[in-house]
Amino acid sequence: MATEDKYVPTQREQAFLDTIENPRYDRQIIIGLKPFYEDKAPEDMKSFYSPEEISALSRVHGTERDVEERMPVKITRHYFEIAKNSKAVQRIVKASPDETLNLAGSEDPGYQMDFAPVEGMLHKYEMGLLYVVSTCSAHCRFCYREELISQKEIERQDGTVAKKGLAKIKAVTDYVRAHNEIVAANGGKHPKTGRGKLREVLLSGGDPMVLPNRKIGEWLASLAEAGVESIRLGTKELAFHPNRFDEAFLSMLDNFHETYPDVGFRLMIHFNHPDEFLQKGPDGAYLTNPNGSLKFHDDTWRAMEALASRGWMQIENQAPIIKGVNADPKALRIMQRALYRVGVGNHYFFCGRDIVAYRAFNVPIETVWQTLNESQKGLSGVETHARLSITHYKGKTEVAAVTNEPIPGIAGTENGVVIFKILRNALDAPDRGKVCIVGRNPDAIWFDDYEDRVIFDEAGLYDYARVDKKQRIEVGEAARQ
Repeated sequence: MATEDKYVPTQREQAFLDTIENPRYDRQIIIGLKPFYEDKAPEDMKSFYSPEEISALSRVHGTERDVEERMPVKITRHYFEIAKNSKAVQRIVKASPDETLNLAGSEDPGYQMDFAPVEGMLHKYEMGLLYVVSTCSAHCRFCYREELISQKEIERQDGTVAKKGLAKIKAVTDYVRAHNEIVAANGGKHPKTGRGKLREVLLSGGDPMVLPNRKIGEWLASLAEAGVESIRLGTKELAFHPNRFDEAFLSMLDNFHETYPDVGFRLMIHFNHPDEFLQKGPDGAYLTNPNGSLKFHDDTWRAMEALASRGWMQIENQAPIIKGVNADPKALRIMQRALYRVGVGNHYFFCGRDIVAYRAFNVPIETVWQTLNESQKGLSGVETHARLSITHYKGKTEVAAVTNEPIPGIAGTENGVVIFKILRNALDAPDRGKVCIVGRNPDAIWFDDYEDRVIFDEAGLYDYARVDKKQRIEVGEAARQ
């Protein structure tokens, strides 16, 4: 059987790679529920699950409601120290049998695999997303990538069923070059897909920060050599293990920037709740600095200050709003304010996605909009840049407004309306900016809860037909031709 050609770095790449240090990072990770079932967890961590919680989890163990089959359990020592004093943070990583009461949901949320031209890569817009690893330092129970983390089998483009694979450097960079050469030769647009240059790539997973520095550096340099203009790295490691952002990693980023100064770098971080990064006193109140600003955890502050001091790097936070975690205007207000003060933009907040078991985590769409809107009262204009997004199969869709009053003369608006607006749309983005208006349903947690209330739908959210297998294959092939 023929093997794929090995990727060979350029001389410039190799010189950069030779500067990288690869320290080992001791995250003191506890994996699975077995240590808690068998009373073998570290002594101070045994109480993380109460006897009643362990009993309830053990009753569903090995059944179709096994929570670890849905999403593996994992936590770091740093995150445990924070979580033990925060119910909201516990909810992020603590397994509960309630997760599997209703296992409705999509095996491929957003039909991502419709736009996977090579293994481990999604290419919907001017940006490519790469699955470079299939795990994180700890696992959020509501993870949008539960099918990747859990290594579930899903339907692929050719109709076969298999687990999602990880991206490989040569296959990805070959694709980027081929796509961009075709675009350049055709006046700036691909002749079959309508897409422009693939100019930005997001390293995702899983969490790329669980990879060694060398592997991260290989991705950065190879993408830069392939002509990518900007690289994003998505991570929750600032919450799970901030000491990962040490001098060796920062030096690698500095050397990358020196070697490829024209390549933008954006760090997309993931804090869900201010308890993940702010210090609290014995009374539960947040501690303050002498000027009244909120005080970060020491390790998080060291990492954040080092990252934000590099002016060539952009840092943005984005987070879903999850039941029992952050569906709280005060928490969201504190988080937006505290992050922006240290140079972190507020990018997106998300309504829950249609992952398997989403009903255990999603907050009603209208409640999320009201919560975020309320949270932004009292913030300055620069602190309130975040928009509320919900990922329809057509692409990122903003929950633009929720009204309370009827629209005179229009049936279905008696209790007000919800206005959706397409933000990002696949291929050449034909529907960006188009809106959909539906009558309110305070209990709606996904688009299908509004199906009987559609008033106006120029966006086509409720007239969506999934790209069929033949067309999906043609789209993937067209980009490589």
